[in-house]
Amino acid sequence: MGVFTYTDEHTSPVASARIFKASILDSHILMPKLLPDAITSIQLIKGDSGAGSIKQINFAGGFAKHQIDEVDEKTFTYKYTLIEGNGVSDKIEKVSYDIKFDGSPDGGSMSQPPILIPGNGRPCASCGGITLLIYLAAEIFIRTVSISKMTTTIYTHGDFEIKEEELKAGKEKVLGLYKVVEAYLLKNPDAYV
Repeated sequence: MGVFTYTDEHTSPVASARIFKASILDSHILMPKLLPDAITSIQLIKGDSGAGSIKQINFAGGFAKHQIDEVDEKTFTYKYTLIEGNGVSDKIEKVSYDIKFDGSPDGGSMSQPPILIPGNGRPCASCGGITLLIYLAAEIFIRTVSISKMTTTIYTHGDFEIKEEELKAGKEKVLGLYKVVEAYLLKNPDAYV
């Protein structure tokens, strides 16, 4: 068996508690609403949404079953394992995910030198979509409020190796889901407060 592990980190202008509630605790309601052409439904097929429970995500072209390993609403931590369906095959046994949402280390102020957004404050493609903007001396800056860190561990059968482009495609899908939820929360500031 091969084991491949990588970690991704993303910053967001949305508070950790809001993005955790929307993308994790309420995913069964929100994701089919935001992505109806991709995710047709999410059902709890075993348990009570706590550790040991199993969720089934139904896609337009298949399904995936996730076993929930840990949910901690106080630390905004979610761990689950993809155990069946899309993403599991004769080459991939399972995929484990460890997701943690944190506040920015400096309480939401600039965590890096300011990033200037050109133009008049409209969302820009190079910024990854919609952003929370702070106007300072006629310049526009991105404010980082939360950081999400996801460690993915892929367990393969035999000596199968995953190609870099396959890893990149998987990362882009996950980031795309994250950005959809983030955009929804920015457009709806009273949701999940």
